[in-house]
Amino acid sequence: MSINSTEYLLLGILAFVLAGVLTWPVRKIAIAIGAMDKPTLDRKNQKEPIPYLGGVAIASSITLLTFAAVIKSNNTQATFPLAAMLLFPAIFLGAVGLVDDLRTLQPLPRLIIQTVTAIIVALFLINTDTVAIHFDSTIVDEVIMVFWIIGICNSINFFDNLDGGAAGTVAVSTFGIALIAANQGQELITALSVVTCGATVGFLMWNKSPAKIYMGDAGALFLGVLVAVLTIRLDPGISPQINSIAILPMLLAVPILDTCIVVFSRIRRGISPFTGGKDHLSHRLMRKGISKQNTAFCLWAMQASFVGIALVVYFFSTTLGTPGVVLAGAYWLGAFVWFWRIPSSD
Repeated sequence: MSINSTEYLLLGILAFVLAGVLTWPVRKIAIAIGAMDKPTLDRKNQKEPIPYLGGVAIASSITLLTFAAVIKSNNTQATFPLAAMLLFPAIFLGAVGLVDDLRTLQPLPRLIIQTVTAIIVALFLINTDTVAIHFDSTIVDEVIMVFWIIGICNSINFFDNLDGGAAGTVAVSTFGIALIAANQGQELITALSVVTCGATVGFLMWNKSPAKIYMGDAGALFLGVLVAVLTIRLDPGISPQINSIAILPMLLAVPILDTCIVVFSRIRRGISPFTGGKDHLSHRLMRKGISKQNTAFCLWAMQASFVGIALVVYFFSTTLGTPGVVLAGAYWLGAFVWFWRIPSSD
């Protein structure tokens, strides 16, 4: 694609502006058709109905700018299929999320659709040899990728429970992905990560506390598939390979932590992991007396610290790589224990 630093910056700025601009009409449409998140359940934090189709603005901005960049590149024929395979599954699951936003789907059909999509994506990545890190078995590669895509997809969806929480965290994560991909010369991964970072920050201007619009399942599922595939395609290229692998969950450590806390605590209490509740990281922090706005800052900062460790592992792999991985693992486990000790409900 031959993109320079200035063009990456321009892509990020354009994504920021486009997402910010598109969110306004999307919000108006959501209000007009009654696509509102109403505070009718105990697990809802807001006091007033809030429109929730913001994911349409995010997905539209990322898709339009990415394909525009691909078309403008000097290698469109080779790059377009790769960009399409990154974006089309995200668009498809974003559309499923949009249906869920408007009509409500049951958890099982959603999980089946996610699984089939993940299998197709994993097969394509293996057949086109665009998987960054391989294991000794194609079947192992396939299984790990399917579980990773489904897991991250649902992690971002679960994590979207606080004003600005998911959007800000995805922005931090994709910024880290972009830095590593750019240093590795992975231009498509860098460009898409920069665009995603810019678009989520642009949306954040509307979604920060007090939120004027939510991204909804359309946005959460779109972003979940996108960042999952971006990390699969990201090649840190450092030795030993286990350190390269460890960088990937670091880039999404906080959403993964949130999902683990929620799923394990609900299983322990004998309820379905797909049942809503006030047992997420954000709810636990607010139960400690932290305001909604400061809770978002805490989660962003926590994700930024994991991204910082990932960058240290990457850029100083020969000296600080393994200690950085150990530190990240201890940090994550310590955070798990600390959040676990906070009550799951009031």
